Amino acid sequence: MLWTRWLVLLLCWGATGSEQQADERGAVPAEVRSDSRRERSPPPVEPLDFGFVPAAVYNTHAYYEPGSMGILFHMVHAFLYMVQPNLFPKDLIVKVIQQNMGGIKIEEWRKPENVVLLLQWIQYESGFLICATFGVVFVVLIPIIAMCFCMCRCCDNCGGEMHQRQRKNADCHRGFYTASLIATTIFIIVGVLIALAANHNISSQVKSTRRLINTNMRDLKTFANNTPAQVDYLTAQYTTAKNKVLSDLDNIGPLLGGRIHIQLEKSVIPSLDTALRMAGAMRETKEALENVSSSLEVLQDGVGKLQASLSGERASLSNTLSDPACTNGAVSHTCNTIRSTLSQLGINADFSKVPDVNHALANVNTVLKTDLSNIVQKGYASFNDTPRLVKEQTKNIVAALPRVKGMLDKIGAEITGFSKMFPVEASLANFTIFLNERHKAIESYYPQIDQMDFYRWIACVAVLCMVVLVLAFNILGLLCGNCGYDKQATPTTRGCLSNTGGNLLMAGVGFSFIFAWVLMAIVTTLFVVGGNVEKLICEPLANRQLFKIIDTPFLVHPEKRNFLPGMLFQNPNIDLTLGGMYRECYDNNGLYHALQLETMFNINSFLNRTVYNRDLAKVFDSVQVDLQGITLLEQAGRDNLINFANSGIGQIDYQAYLTEVNKGVTLIDLLSFCSDLEAQADQLPRGALENALRGHASSIRSIHREQVVPLEQAMSTLHQSIKQLQKTSNDLPVKVTNVLSAIDAAEYLITHNASHVVKQETKAYVQGLVGYFKQYTEWVKNSLTAEVAQCKPISNIVDSMEIVGCSFIIDSVNTFWFGLGGCCILLIPSIIFSVKLAKYYRRMDTEDVFEDSSYPWLVAL
Repeated sequence: MLWTRWLVLLLCWGATGSEQQADERGAVPAEVRSDSRRERSPPPVEPLDFGFVPAAVYNTHAYYEPGSMGILFHMVHAFLYMVQPNLFPKDLIVKVIQQNMGGIKIEEWRKPENVVLLLQWIQYESGFLICATFGVVFVVLIPIIAMCFCMCRCCDNCGGEMHQRQRKNADCHRGFYTASLIATTIFIIVGVLIALAANHNISSQVKSTRRLINTNMRDLKTFANNTPAQVDYLTAQYTTAKNKVLSDLDNIGPLLGGRIHIQLEKSVIPSLDTALRMAGAMRETKEALENVSSSLEVLQDGVGKLQASLSGERASLSNTLSDPACTNGAVSHTCNTIRSTLSQLGINADFSKVPDVNHALANVNTVLKTDLSNIVQKGYASFNDTPRLVKEQTKNIVAALPRVKGMLDKIGAEITGFSKMFPVEASLANFTIFLNERHKAIESYYPQIDQMDFYRWIACVAVLCMVVLVLAFNILGLLCGNCGYDKQATPTTRGCLSNTGGNLLMAGVGFSFIFAWVLMAIVTTLFVVGGNVEKLICEPLANRQLFKIIDTPFLVHPEKRNFLPGMLFQNPNIDLTLGGMYRECYDNNGLYHALQLETMFNINSFLNRTVYNRDLAKVFDSVQVDLQGITLLEQAGRDNLINFANSGIGQIDYQAYLTEVNKGVTLIDLLSFCSDLEAQADQLPRGALENALRGHASSIRSIHREQVVPLEQAMSTLHQSIKQLQKTSNDLPVKVTNVLSAIDAAEYLITHNASHVVKQETKAYVQGLVGYFKQYTEWVKNSLTAEVAQCKPISNIVDSMEIVGCSFIIDSVNTFWFGLGGCCILLIPSIIFSVKLAKYYRRMDTEDVFEDSSYPWLVAL
């Protein structure tokens, strides 16, 4: 059991249990976990790339396809199922084993429970018992029948009298016996061929057995050679986690400071953004006030000029309408209509009474002398400088990096030392030597195996030659008899060839009697052994029912629950079964998982004690960060906001401005007035009056173009600026108060609650560092489960044993006795038909002579 010992030693260092031992992890990781559960889920840890464990490539393909022999194997399996259709007696076998642990004693079988088991076993074996009984009866009766048959023929009975009575249907009888014997002979030949094919299959598969042995040995060597490299790879990957931890510690400022910055910016950045927006509103307010002031000046000046222009044009137009031509009856109505509209030529909006905004503009200009945007940007810069501030305040951590690296190196050395505590390489080297020695020992038996197989092949051929000898006599007898038979010859005058055929048939009968019981004895023995091996071992092994028997609790000993762990680890209480181990190895999982070594050797507790040590936790406890030096908004900025709120833009009479702006520049649209004036002029007769009116229309259009349009543009600008100012000034003190309150709240958070955030993020940062080790241990667990020491060779050995023992040997042996048994059964009708047919070929000593003329056809014969 050397190999089991090194396998246990190989993997005892590796495992990870799912449970976490809080008392072994240290204070800091425990606090990280508890706080993270109370407050928020921990941030995702950056995944580490540990690469791929060096994989072992196994060459054994434990699969057998019998090819054309599969048809014969299926026939034999069908026959055995017909003989034994009962299910595998798992419970019966378990009871027999449990009740006879101390050995089988004859007196024990007298007990009622054992008698019941015996009867159940007889019931299960009833098919085999019936067939075996038939074989035994055949073996016993054939010699007796042969002796009686010989004595009977010596007494001229049983066909021994050399006299043949003439019958009318003699040819029909001879043809029937001939056809029957030919058919029987053909079936016997088929049986011989089946047995011969099975015999040859055993010899040919012996060579395939060598291939399976060689590939299984190579796979075991590959398993032994690759496992140390896989173990070394697992231990070496601790460096990946260690280097990542050291890198994060070296960059504690950007990492931890970044975490703190992200948590605080949720409150800080929005408050600074509102202050920055307020600075933009100040500049926009100044622009709007300047626009209002300039537009107001333009409107006041322009309205006065427009009033004078319109008054002059109205007076000139009135003088034109005073022309005597307007007194004409046809023209007077048009002139009166125009005269009635002269009052509409005037201004509508009066901006002379609108108060100016110079006081508010002066206040805003004073406010803007302080650059609030620059002050807010300083607040941004001060807050964004958090990583640098954290880096400055965590210099002790960076200074402790050599000490931390020493701790981590010590942890790595402990892990490596733990893996080296067990002589894995030495054990594997011894195991490799053991394999080489066993392989050479097995190869040394190859000549003996070949010799034994040759002797077996000769013995089987010799057995088949007995049947072939009978077949030879039957075939030669049929050939000679049929070829030498003469219908015109009488029984006493038959030819030599015909007589020889009959004698050959009788010789075949004699050899049939001599060999039949020997052949049946061989068939019965092989049937009982091979059939039961197939039903009790091969079939349960194929459907894994055999493992269930071996894995039955308390099967071997009433105080030992499981057989396999009791044998391997001297601990029968481990829930390890042979079937479960086979399934794990069949799926090519690691031997550690297949043997459930985590129940004995759990590296998780070791890593908890080693990786999560208290010395490392003390280094993390020394992290102290003070953010009170961060100033978001200086006092000048606060005063600036207050002055802006008190700048007076809220006292501006916006309604007065909007009232005048909404009136329009003139009482009437001058362009419409011009169009109407020209339309009225068109109604007048051509002359000086018409031309004068058209001249007035042109002058009014010039006034609109040169004076009204600029005023309308100034009014539009004024309207937009007033609306903007009205929007900005709406609850301006409240807005400023809200901005200052948000800044105060953010600064209060930084000043008073930052310690909580720092502590929280420090724990999250430490948890991230611990997470790298968790990734390592989880990766070790997964690798041990599926990639390290993959035990496919073990299941391949079981499958190869099944292929060699059942598919190569038992199936071929069963096929051999199946063909040979058919030949033995068919020898009985062969004897009968040969004896009957020989009567028609052999030369008789006497014959029936008929001289009565009433039977002329007999005389003719």
